[in-house]
Amino acid sequence: MSLVIIGSVAFDAIETPFGKTDKIVGGAATYASLAASYFYKKVKIVGVVGEDFHQEDIQNFNNHGINTEGLQIKKGEKSFFWSGKYHNDMNSRDTLITELNVLGDFDPIIPESYQDCEFLMLGNLTPQVQQTVIDRMKKRPKLIVLDTMNFWMDIALDDLLSVIKNIDVLTINDAEARQLSGEYSLVKAAKKIMAMGPKYLIIKKGEHGALLFNEDLIFSAPALPLADVFDPTGAGDTFAGGFIGYLAQVDTINFNNMKNAIIFGSALASFCVEKFGTERLINLKQDEIKARVEQFVKLSSFTIEK
Repeated sequence: MSLVIIGSVAFDAIETPFGKTDKIVGGAATYASLAASYFYKKVKIVGVVGEDFHQEDIQNFNNHGINTEGLQIKKGEKSFFWSGKYHNDMNSRDTLITELNVLGDFDPIIPESYQDCEFLMLGNLTPQVQQTVIDRMKKRPKLIVLDTMNFWMDIALDDLLSVIKNIDVLTINDAEARQLSGEYSLVKAAKKIMAMGPKYLIIKKGEHGALLFNEDLIFSAPALPLADVFDPTGAGDTFAGGFIGYLAQVDTINFNNMKNAIIFGSALASFCVEKFGTERLINLKQDEIKARVEQFVKLSSFTIEK
């Protein structure tokens, strides 16, 4: 069995109050697959890049044990490029440049060797592409996780609602949950969204943690207070990759394992924001991850005196 992750593999140029970068490797599938690789050893990536994507960047995936057979390389074309500038509070940003390039007509090809997929992560892409990936799987994976954003709610809501019917877990932020449901209360929003199809809903709240919903069960996960946040660009995708990577490792889907997966995903995301791009994710040690998870546990651990 394997974990297949689909999403953008791209170049980013980022400016924050802590500095700026030239073109560096980014993209949803990049962050998610690197994060997942720390928990699970059969990660397979589906994406598309241009001829400008360097072999050493592909080698970084391979060094983490990530199978890149499903990464298309379009000769004579350029990779997806995004440039953005973060404000002082790091919660808001301005998009300066978006160049779709090869992502504009991306047709996801699923290699035969990927058909043993039991865990599928659909990164933030058009709902049509996400549905195409599901359709091209010869056997339905045990768990399908989908990430999306308000942009697709604005321009492709019907397609998004259609693919949401076919997934198990939806991850969105609090503003997107309110937009999708039409409810301000996140509890009411969750009930409406789960009625659309997914059994589990994760509502990301950035520096305020995340909420997990399943039927009448709710889990609130903390966010780790950090002294410095250099670059939040890939945090959500890193969270998603850590989340599904942990679930693939334990190979049992239930609410308790989902709670643990959120903590492990949050731990990976807390590393991601400490440096620009994927720099912090490339060479993490298992002892670092273990210590960071223990920090999360201590944040919410308490006893009540009788």
